[in-house]
Amino acid sequence: MKKPTLKNQLKELNDKYLRLHADFENSRKKSAEEKLHLIRYSEQEIIIDLLPILDNFERAVKTIKESNKENEGFILIYNNIKNILEKRGLKKIECLGQKLNIDFHEAITQAPTKNKKDKNLIIDVIENGYLLKEKVIRFAKVVIGK
Repeated sequence: MKKPTLKNQLKELNDKYLRLHADFENSRKKSAEEKLHLIRYSEQEIIIDLLPILDNFERAVKTIKESNKENEGFILIYNNIKNILEKRGLKKIECLGQKLNIDFHEAITQAPTKNKKDKNLIIDVIENGYLLKEKVIRFAKVVIGK
């Protein structure tokens, strides 16, 4: 049996140290990635839960016919909510007049169109779709012209 020399022992200990250091760095990076993922995921879930409320605000704002203090306050609250969500990375998917793109749109139905240019284009939006930091969190539900 070969006796370990000091050089061999030093080399072996150095190798162990390098492996332990690499393992530690990998664990640190993995922990940081998991923390970032957790933050993003929890934020995404909250924003997804807020989308129906945003939809209701948009519908209500569209029905406002006259300007008064109550309506202005309502619109102000809607704009504040929308701005906060946009600062967090929420972006509405624009649809009208575009071709169906299954990466962003879900065709609900087809409807006849008077204008031939609108054939195979999105002519109505049933429910807005949204991106959160370039990731689709809700597909736009659309009507296609035929």
